[in-house]
Amino acid sequence: MPTRPLIAFPSSTLRRRDFLRILSAAATGVALPRAVWTTNSPIYPFSAVPSSASGITWTHTAGKSKDKYLPEISGAGCAFLDYDNDGWMDLYFVNSGRADFYTPPSPLRNALYRNNRDGTFTDVTEKAGVSGGGYGMGVAVGDYNNDGFPDIYLTQYDRSILYRNNGDGTFTDVTERAGVAAPGWASSAVWFDYDNDGRLDLFVCQFADYDKLRNQHCSDAQVAGLYEYCYPKVYDPAPSCLFHNNGDGTFTDVSQKMGIAENAGKAWGVVATDINNDGWMDLFVSNDTVANFLYANRQGKRFEEIGFTAGVGYGEGGKIRSGMGVDSADFNQDGWMDLFVTNLDHEFYSLYQNRHDETFADLAMPAGIGSVTQNMSGWGLKFFDYDNDGDLDLFIVNGHPNDIIERLKPGVSFEEPFLLFHNNGKRFEDVSRQSGALFSKSYAARGMAIGDFNNDGAVDVLVAVNDAAPILLRNDVGAQNHWLGIKLIAKNCNADAIGARITFQAGDLKRSYMKVGGGSFLSSHDPRVVVGFGQRKKIDWLEVRWPQPSGATEHFSDLPLDRYITVVEGEGRWK
Repeated sequence: MPTRPLIAFPSSTLRRRDFLRILSAAATGVALPRAVWTTNSPIYPFSAVPSSASGITWTHTAGKSKDKYLPEISGAGCAFLDYDNDGWMDLYFVNSGRADFYTPPSPLRNALYRNNRDGTFTDVTEKAGVSGGGYGMGVAVGDYNNDGFPDIYLTQYDRSILYRNNGDGTFTDVTERAGVAAPGWASSAVWFDYDNDGRLDLFVCQFADYDKLRNQHCSDAQVAGLYEYCYPKVYDPAPSCLFHNNGDGTFTDVSQKMGIAENAGKAWGVVATDINNDGWMDLFVSNDTVANFLYANRQGKRFEEIGFTAGVGYGEGGKIRSGMGVDSADFNQDGWMDLFVTNLDHEFYSLYQNRHDETFADLAMPAGIGSVTQNMSGWGLKFFDYDNDGDLDLFIVNGHPNDIIERLKPGVSFEEPFLLFHNNGKRFEDVSRQSGALFSKSYAARGMAIGDFNNDGAVDVLVAVNDAAPILLRNDVGAQNHWLGIKLIAKNCNADAIGARITFQAGDLKRSYMKVGGGSFLSSHDPRVVVGFGQRKKIDWLEVRWPQPSGATEHFSDLPLDRYITVVEGEGRWK
């Protein structure tokens, strides 16, 4: 099938042009007029918040060993969540722990940090009761019991954990009663409503049929006598799990019934989205050394795996790649959800444009992403409008899964820099090198989450680094443009309004966004939606189309600027 051309975006705003001139000037030393270069205009889009300022002292411990057990190099994830419903995003970090291949010399735990509303955080893990209890991998946040408080699903090697939010600052481990332990090596997970009954169901990625006894010892002829982390091809695939929410605090494993169990993979990332605009949430699952899965939801009765025919299962020439992080967004604003997946070095990352017929065209090269990622290995990623100009940009964190790769492949590194792609209206422009020292440093990054921790409308980034401290990135440019933050509270559809569509008009700018489930790698995001509209002075109208079983559409006008609002389904007004 012929590839359609990349659809052009609307023209840039003056503010965006000025910002890019500032970025260019920073790299070249060219002087700018006062009208552009002002003392209150940050040069760089993001800055790392030091632990001395944030109060975040927790660090990830991988427990690396000479035997090179693969889970050691794979985690971990992180999350933005408002666990106490005070309107400020808190932070959650996942750590490793006791496993059949690892006994920590001292106890390890996850960490929940409460937002103090002044740029600092307080560790409340022990009080909240969410320290974990296994070799942790990722985290998925969702209000599965519709009580208004976000719950935490912690994916782990061997056995996962469901923490129910008690609404008083504490959580209870309800894994056994709920029936969602998902034994095996669980990686990413996502909450979404696959059957449109108004309750959040749970999909859990399983990475491989793996335990200590199955561990392989891999080495390279170039490094005699030294083990390396094995290419996952040596391990057998495993089927992922789908759990149906029964509405009484329990779940039923419907993996076999729904067609999930018949597809064994090595799943790393998952995003819930609607690829065909039929109102039923589909799943895009990245696999490592196995073709990616695209599960088309056939009206809640069964998932059909269409990755091959859709053109997203394999790379160029039918090559199986190492899929890791995923996301979905309508990046070209044609009304259809597109897909993205990161891969291993020399495999290129893929930007899949939706052809409107359950097939996709990989436009990573013409869009400006392919060549930049040739030697890189990507994990967490997310589409979001970091400068609030109305167009979706792209942030990717990277790092090779083999810590001796420098000895094996020239030009490839274990620790790698972040990537920032700015949507310039026609393609994604790599502005990483012009974005400050932060983007010249390298990390063994894995999970990545987005959220606005200081409520200034500029969406921030949280990065989980393997065997190191996490990094909180403050967005320093988004608040220069106008924005509106929307918190959706559903009453008839799923509590998190996964699948809702928000459309707005601001003068000549019209945009539509879907609230997807999950995305990135091992991580969970701020549930609020921030829409940016540049220097335009008002939003003319905003529309929310709620997911089924509601399906209602609500229209709003007389909207404020530069603040968060709450929209409760069925009330017909914002507050």
